[in-house]
Amino acid sequence: MSGVLTAARHELLTSARAKSPYMLVAAFLGMVAASTFIGWRTTVTVSAIYDRVVADGLTTQPNPFTDVSALYYVRNTVIYVLLIGSLMAAALGVQSALRDRKASTAALVLTRPVSERAVRAGRLLGIGAILAILVVVTSVVTWVSVGAIVGHALTATQTLEVASFGALTWVLLMGFAAVGVASGMVFPRERTALLAPVVLWAVIAFVIPQLGTAARPVSLLNPVPLPAQGSGAFGWLSQIMAPFSITEHFKTASAALLESPYTGSAVASAAVVALFTLIALAAALVVRAARIEGGSHE
Repeated sequence: MSGVLTAARHELLTSARAKSPYMLVAAFLGMVAASTFIGWRTTVTVSAIYDRVVADGLTTQPNPFTDVSALYYVRNTVIYVLLIGSLMAAALGVQSALRDRKASTAALVLTRPVSERAVRAGRLLGIGAILAILVVVTSVVTWVSVGAIVGHALTATQTLEVASFGALTWVLLMGFAAVGVASGMVFPRERTALLAPVVLWAVIAFVIPQLGTAARPVSLLNPVPLPAQGSGAFGWLSQIMAPFSITEHFKTASAALLESPYTGSAVASAAVVALFTLIALAAALVVRAARIEGGSHE
């Protein structure tokens, strides 16, 4: 256990010193912070248009944003987690797996009384701590910014929902981080190790949901999950592909936590996301490394 903790502390230190992931981390924090403002500005703009339409006597329908939940302004964060956060986590995982090999210190580390699996577990624990800090920061920023927009602090229930969404986000990010670690272990070339998680992410986020919903790829950027087709070829394809639509399940569980409309079971969707992460973590721990000595090559 001491070897795992030592590896975790080393991961925290080296990741803090590394410069390459900082742009992704900064982009993720910036977009999450901006998502609340974007949601608020959208509401203000649509409400202004609605007021003009009512003044012209063109509608008698109520303003759709009159009774909107405060957590409505957080819904855009779901997309930024899927588009930026997951890629950031995968990049952190790949860089962690390749670091010792690039520095030609992997064999030296394994001369110590610690197993390779313990070192990997420590890496994952360190990455998990980094992602946890990141998620806590974004959750606090979200809580403060939404409170400032609505003019009062969020209720205890809403605060718990924001915290639960943060926990679900951490689970998803850990899954992609583990995919990155496994990729860095399997592929000897750094370029390939970085590309493989991106390809897997694109398949999970766009190809698989499109097979089950027949939606255009741009429609999959909506934070609200799209319903599966109920008949025809896409109907049975959706039944086959549903367990692999990790990002759509994340949207469903997030919609339930953020008080947005959704279809399906939020509990089952959260379980699918957790299962994906467990499988990815297991793969990162047991996969056989292609090389442990010598720097990665292009």
